[in-house]
Amino acid sequence: MQSIKIISVGKLKEKFYDQAAKEYIKRLSGSCKLEIIEVPEDKGDSLAKEGAAIETRIPAGALVVALCIEGREQGSKEFSDLIRDCAINGTSKVCFIIGGSNGLHDDIKNRADIRLSMSKMTFPHNLARVMLLEQLYRAFNIAQGGKYHK
Repeated sequence: MQSIKIISVGKLKEKFYDQAAKEYIKRLSGSCKLEIIEVPEDKGDSLAKEGAAIETRIPAGALVVALCIEGREQGSKEFSDLIRDCAINGTSKVCFIIGGSNGLHDDIKNRADIRLSMSKMTFPHNLARVMLLEQLYRAFNIAQGGKYHK
């Protein structure tokens, strides 16, 4: 079973984000081993501090995907192919990184194997976590030939 780790800056404080995240976590339980790590958001706007906290939590041997505005956009099918191709090519660990409200430190972006953008639009980082979980659920559903993706 594929291992997916999401390292996210900050906690889900809003109940509606937390409930949505829990729903997708439940749905993903049969498709992958999912772990979510929250690192504290630095109130002093120090991306370097956040970056150092993220770096220590990236699993060895994982494909690292940084979610950032400079990343490439892709559709749900291509995202599903990315996840599937990792498994086929023997990369059993994929680590997604979501920055805080000030984004990600350049060291983390440069460390990433892939930079991925969800859209040209700007979203709250808490919503980005829910969106990523939904897209992971959709990706596994596409790969399994499910009917969720239309």
